[in-house]
Amino acid sequence: MGKTTETGVLRTTVQVDGETISYLTAGQDGPAVLLLHGTYWSRVWLPVLNGLTEAGLRPIAVDFPGVGHSGGELTVETATVPALAEWVARFAATLGLSEPIAVVGHDIGGAVAQHLLAQGDLEITRLALVNSVTYDSWPAPHVARLLARAATADEFLLARRRAVTTDLAGAATEQLVAEYLEPWSDPRCRRSWLAMAGAAESRYTLDLVPALRRSSTPKMAIWGEDDAFERVEYAEKFASEIPRTTLVRVPGASHIPTENSPEPIARALAGFFSSGPR
Repeated sequence: MGKTTETGVLRTTVQVDGETISYLTAGQDGPAVLLLHGTYWSRVWLPVLNGLTEAGLRPIAVDFPGVGHSGGELTVETATVPALAEWVARFAATLGLSEPIAVVGHDIGGAVAQHLLAQGDLEITRLALVNSVTYDSWPAPHVARLLARAATADEFLLARRRAVTTDLAGAATEQLVAEYLEPWSDPRCRRSWLAMAGAAESRYTLDLVPALRRSSTPKMAIWGEDDAFERVEYAEKFASEIPRTTLVRVPGASHIPTENSPEPIARALAGFFSSGPR
């Protein structure tokens, strides 16, 4: 049974590997667009889903196991980029999503999206990255610091509150910060976050660069210019080195630009995913 949000977006579930997996979707028809999160959850995509639907697309923003509203729990072994890419392929097959498919990734979800394209776990028509990890841009120092000490629940939540507030930039309000933090009130979700952070290794993106350089698949990089960790310089490098990549800058936005500039980002994604042969 699904639950419709105040924006008309539907949150529903499906069983994958015996676990109840939650995802946001909108629209019933049109080509599917799979949206992947990183160290946050599917909430990062909510502001742009209706814009994709209005362009005739069917967006699907999934929560990884143990993250957001999904059941299950990630371990360091199941939270690696290759393991998450394999899981995404199983999720897509469970939903009956026909290939080829369009994919967009944020943060570590961008590494998973790059892996899907480079290693062929899914046949991808178009790839978009939004303030994604690339090259050796990760893991972020504040993540490493949190992993380095045995944080209590209160310390963990305080650290994530600081990160969310920074990453939302001008969009940060007490209510929005609380929405982002809500899943981490569950110890299982905190453990899954720590597993994903613990599995973060830049070799997973560095190793993909040769295959990405050979790729003729159209790509787009959308970047909040004020991101202090996934800096826009990495997006510029990616756009200059990886064929058929268009760079879209988002002034005044940090690591979660979908909250700062949802309309222009939705238009950019919709135009990109709707153009050309599929």
